[in-house]
Amino acid sequence: MSRSAHPAGPRHADVLPEGHYSAPAADLNALDPKVWAQTVTRTENGSVSVGGIDVSALAEEFGTPAYFVDETDFRARARAWRTAFGHDADVFYAGKAFLSRAVVRWLDEEGLNLDVCSGGELTTALSAGMPADRIAFHGNNKSVEEITRAIDVGVGRIVLDSFQEIVRVAHIAQSLGKRQRVQIRVTVGVEAHTHEFIATAHEDQKFGIALADGQAAEAVRRALSLDGLELVGIHSHIGSQIFDMAGFEVAARRVVSLLAEIRDEHGVELPEIDLGGGLGIAYTSDDDPSEPHEIAKALGEIVTRECEAARLRTPRISVEPGRAIVGPTAFTLYEVGTVKPLEGLRTYVSVDGGMSDNIRTALYDAEYSVALVSRTSDAEPMLVRVVGKHCESGDIVVKDAFLPSDLAPGDLVAVPATGAYCRSMASNYNHALRPPVVAVRDGEARVIVRRETEEDLLRLDVG
Repeated sequence: MSRSAHPAGPRHADVLPEGHYSAPAADLNALDPKVWAQTVTRTENGSVSVGGIDVSALAEEFGTPAYFVDETDFRARARAWRTAFGHDADVFYAGKAFLSRAVVRWLDEEGLNLDVCSGGELTTALSAGMPADRIAFHGNNKSVEEITRAIDVGVGRIVLDSFQEIVRVAHIAQSLGKRQRVQIRVTVGVEAHTHEFIATAHEDQKFGIALADGQAAEAVRRALSLDGLELVGIHSHIGSQIFDMAGFEVAARRVVSLLAEIRDEHGVELPEIDLGGGLGIAYTSDDDPSEPHEIAKALGEIVTRECEAARLRTPRISVEPGRAIVGPTAFTLYEVGTVKPLEGLRTYVSVDGGMSDNIRTALYDAEYSVALVSRTSDAEPMLVRVVGKHCESGDIVVKDAFLPSDLAPGDLVAVPATGAYCRSMASNYNHALRPPVVAVRDGEARVIVRRETEEDLLRLDVG
C-alpha cells in the first residue's frame, strides 16, 4: 500500500533541536514488543494487524479515532498476575484504569478481584456479574449513598480514608445490621519516583491517614472500637508508573511497623496488608518494567522479611495492578489530517483525536510512542510532534517521536500503551465524541464501548 509523498521540508534526523526524545529507531517499520500488545504484528503487505485483523480494515469498519484492545493480551496479563501471586495473595484489578462490562467478565473468568472507587464503577461491576465479595471499594470522599449501597450488596472490603469515614461507615453498617470488613489506608511518607500528581504516599496530599504524629494508630483505635466494623488490614499506595521497588520496601517496612504497634497495644494481629498498585509499564522503548513474577517475588520477600523481624505472622498480601494489566493491551488508531513542517524545529502531525481521548500528555507530561501502521516506508525519519484537533496549544498526544518523512494526510498512525487512563479519562472537550473501545481476538472484532454520537451530546443538553 502506498500513499502520496509529503512535500519536501520536514526536519530530518541529521540536525535536531534540543529536547527530550529518543534517537530514531534503526527501522521505523519495526514494532517494539515492549510497547505493543501481544498479537500486534506487521503483515506482509506492510500494514499492521492486531488479533489477525488489518488496522485498515478496522479503521474502515469502526472509524477513527478508536481504541483497540487485544483481548488475548489482556487475559494473558491478568492470568500472569494471578499466577505470580498464587492462592496465598489477592490480586485486585484497579478499575479506574479502564472499566467496562466486558472487562469485568474477563477479570471474573481469569480469577481476579476488582477495586472500584465510585458508585458508577460499582454499578458496572455488579451489572457484569462480578461477585460483590470480590469487590473492594476505595475513594477519599465516598458519599453516604455509595457507602450504603456497597455495604448493602456485600462488598468484600471498604478502604477507609479518613476519621470521618470511619464513623460514617460504622454507622451505616450498624443501621443495616451488618459488620463491614474494612482496611485503613495510611500514607507512609514515601516520595515515589513519579509525577507529583500521581505520587500518593507523601503527607501533603488528599489520600489516606498519615503515619506521622500517630494519626494512623489513632484511626486503628477508633475502628477497633466500633461494632459496625471488622478491621482486617492496612492499605498503602505510594503512586503510579513506578519502576523502582525501593519505595515499596520502605512502605512495607513502615506498614509492618504499624502492624507490630497494633499487636502490642491491642493484642490483635491484622491478617491483611495491601500494598496497592502503581507498577509502571513501557510507554517507550526506554522504559523497562518488571514482570509480574518478579514483582510478586520481591514484594513477598519484603513483607516476609519485615514480619520476621517484627515477630509477626506474615499477613495475606493484596496488590492492585490496573495500568500494568490493561495499559499495554491497547492502542489508539488515528488518521493523519495535516502535516506541518516547521523549519529548524520539528514537523507537527495533526490527527483526528487529541486531548479528549488522551489527556495524560497534557496532564502528566506523559511520554508515548507512535508508528505509521497503514503501510511501511523507507523514507528518512523526521522528528514529529503528534497533536490533536482541539483549540489548545497543549493538545499534544506524543511530544517528540520519529516518523517517516513521507507521512501524508490519510495515513493511519497508532499510539500504543493507551489501555489505561485514556478512555477512562476521556472528555467531550470542544464537543468531541468519545471514541469506541473495540476488543479484537482471533480474527474477530467487537465493540465493547460504542462511539458516542451527536445525539448523545444533545440528549444531556436540556436547556
